[in-house]
Amino acid sequence: MAAGKSVLIASFALLALLFVSAHAEVFFEENFDDGWEDRWVKSSFKGSDEGTWTTSAGKYYGDADNKGLKTTTDYRWYDISAKTPVFSNKGKTLVIQYTVKHEQTLDCGGGYIKLLPSSVDQSKFGGDSEYSIMFGPDICGYSTKRVHVIFTYGGKNHLIKREIKPETDEKTHIYTLIVRPDNTYEVQIDLKKVQDGSLYEDWDMLQPKTIKDPKSFKPDDWDEREKIDDPEDKKPDGYDDIPKQIIDPDAKKPEDWDDESDGEWEAPMIDNPEFKGEWKPKKISNPAYKGKWVAPDIDNPDFVDDPELYAVVKDSGVIGFELWQVKAGSIFDNILVCDDPDYAKAQAEKYIVPFQKGEKEMKEKADKEEAEKRRQEEEDRKAREALEDDDDDDDDDDEDDEDDKKTEL
Repeated sequence: MAAGKSVLIASFALLALLFVSAHAEVFFEENFDDGWEDRWVKSSFKGSDEGTWTTSAGKYYGDADNKGLKTTTDYRWYDISAKTPVFSNKGKTLVIQYTVKHEQTLDCGGGYIKLLPSSVDQSKFGGDSEYSIMFGPDICGYSTKRVHVIFTYGGKNHLIKREIKPETDEKTHIYTLIVRPDNTYEVQIDLKKVQDGSLYEDWDMLQPKTIKDPKSFKPDDWDEREKIDDPEDKKPDGYDDIPKQIIDPDAKKPEDWDDESDGEWEAPMIDNPEFKGEWKPKKISNPAYKGKWVAPDIDNPDFVDDPELYAVVKDSGVIGFELWQVKAGSIFDNILVCDDPDYAKAQAEKYIVPFQKGEKEMKEKADKEEAEKRRQEEEDRKAREALEDDDDDDDDDDEDDEDDKKTEL
């Protein structure tokens, strides 16, 4: 009965996956299997400073044959791109998903991906090339650790205003960006939501709806002083006559002081405990206080609403990585651009999550073996030191015996 139920559940899961697959439009998919070099164009944008790409499953993996695109040379630029069918995201959801593994413990370097217009010259693709979306992790020291979500709108690149922290360990992680026609977005890492919100609120792609009235000025009689001097407070008589320092009344001329040779003795000065500094009247609440003046808001004449703000991908035909890495070794894989978040999730759960599990198990095993190796090496070191100490004691005993024999003779 239980076996039959398991088969039934599996059948439903398969049918659900087939249903999702049938309704998803896939714009681009890449797993860097055989023939990847025919599909990707290595740019010469940085000339001899362009790094070399290869494919690798990494040091730890869930499948040795499941290889991704890997950077290999330190202190290099990495510019590479591939053609996609020409598409736009107008009227549809856009999903960008891929995996990143910084196996080298990245200290400074990018790991983001870009969607580019079909007109881009792939042989010269680089940091100056136009793009519609830039998405993915960027790490450099302690100051820069963020996931970029940048949209090109109105000819300008607009960065997300909210902070998204990337993963910084040595494992494979899934980065997913979802942009919806209702002008909302969602960012996931390892299929878990880490940020979401409104394109209107989290980017400054549009001019603000209202602005401060540039023709409005603070009235001359506007009082912004919250506190004022108390006009009734008067300085006490004799206040200014109190000296800042006085002669130390406890000081005594030393008994060995000689006026002829040492000069006339003078007692040292000390701070006067009665001195209270410059007199200032006490403060009271200002009855004329009106608060901080703020110019009134008016409608912004430059504001133009755009109900299709999400549709930043107009004529996409190229996808690529444009990176700088101080320490190479990052691996990129499982690239998927489609219009269905459920399909992207299903693909990740089917192909990437098992890989992540195997990778984790392999690394944990290697870590245990390494820890055991270090433990054994430490035990061997202590054993050698103990043996050397015993040898030194034996040598000392032999020397003592020789001395005794000489004494007897």
